[in-house]
Amino acid sequence: MREPHRLNWPLQAMPLARAIAIVYTLLIFYGCLNPFNFDLNFGLDPFAWWYGPLPKYITSFDMTANVLGYIPLGFVLVFAVYPRWQGLAAVAIALIYSGLVSASIESAQTWLPTRVPTQMDWFANMLGAFIGALIAVPLGPSWLSGSAVRKRFDYWFGTRWLSVTLFILFPFAQIYPQSSWLGMGFLSLGPDLSPNWGTQVINHTIQEGLITGLSWLGVGLFFSLALRPNVSKYKLLMALLLVTILIKSLFTALQFGAEYGFVWLSVGAIWGMVLGSLFILIGLELSARIRLITCITAFIGLMALVNYFPDNPYFAISLPRLNQSRLVHFNDLMQWLSWLWLPVALIWLVHYARGVKR
Repeated sequence: MREPHRLNWPLQAMPLARAIAIVYTLLIFYGCLNPFNFDLNFGLDPFAWWYGPLPKYITSFDMTANVLGYIPLGFVLVFAVYPRWQGLAAVAIALIYSGLVSASIESAQTWLPTRVPTQMDWFANMLGAFIGALIAVPLGPSWLSGSAVRKRFDYWFGTRWLSVTLFILFPFAQIYPQSSWLGMGFLSLGPDLSPNWGTQVINHTIQEGLITGLSWLGVGLFFSLALRPNVSKYKLLMALLLVTILIKSLFTALQFGAEYGFVWLSVGAIWGMVLGSLFILIGLELSARIRLITCITAFIGLMALVNYFPDNPYFAISLPRLNQSRLVHFNDLMQWLSWLWLPVALIWLVHYARGVKR
């Protein structure tokens, strides 16, 4: 099978960049306005943030976050407006769009009791968008289509871009604390604090091993179906697992303290990953139809375990200690990602099943 050739974008629009710009804009609105507890009785001018006094305290963290948050937006907007606007015109459009988004958010924050909108946030956002746009201009329009990263994903997945998205998001879906490692698909709003844990027949270490093993087996078989036939699937899956472990440890250390970076890596989690990896190695030799059935079964079993069995008691105790602070809105987004990854994967599998030869 031929490797996908490099695409050229001489005078063609870039729908992928436009889709990314829209999605990223929605994420900015979500992160900046969450939890949406608007109080319209404040009686404030929605533009008071612009001509009001500067706040007494401006932290370097807030300024850095405001700049970094808009760099990707300014970057992708330059590609989104191609080919109608290029060069300095594209930079100007990116700044106008980013400025309107930022101003809308600052005005909306006027009615949020937990937010303090200021013109400094707007200037920081504009600086981030300007930096992102300046980075994008010299790269040229072929960057999104002809980059090494894009070509690598084309080689791995072909045109299955939903599976590419799930592949990229999988490590981040594990950031929010879970009852068990890789325990995605938890549909409740909080941990199960039922006091009858001791009456359960199944040991929590065994339960965690089952959850981790089923999850990793399902994920491995899922991507074995999405990947192209000539790709070294097992090596790629092991690399994905390693990246997921590193990202999980980094964010756990950030929120609980450096000494707790690997506290989640329990005996049950280790055995689950080992056994899951072993069954994946065996499963890769099976037909696509058997892998599909096994994958769906594993995902359904995973959802049953994480939703209908009590949580690990140590998880229930430690979750209230989660240091949300600066990452509270990021955590909300990661929690949604943890909830939605599995249902979206199941929808993809149903679509894939239509094309499997019987």
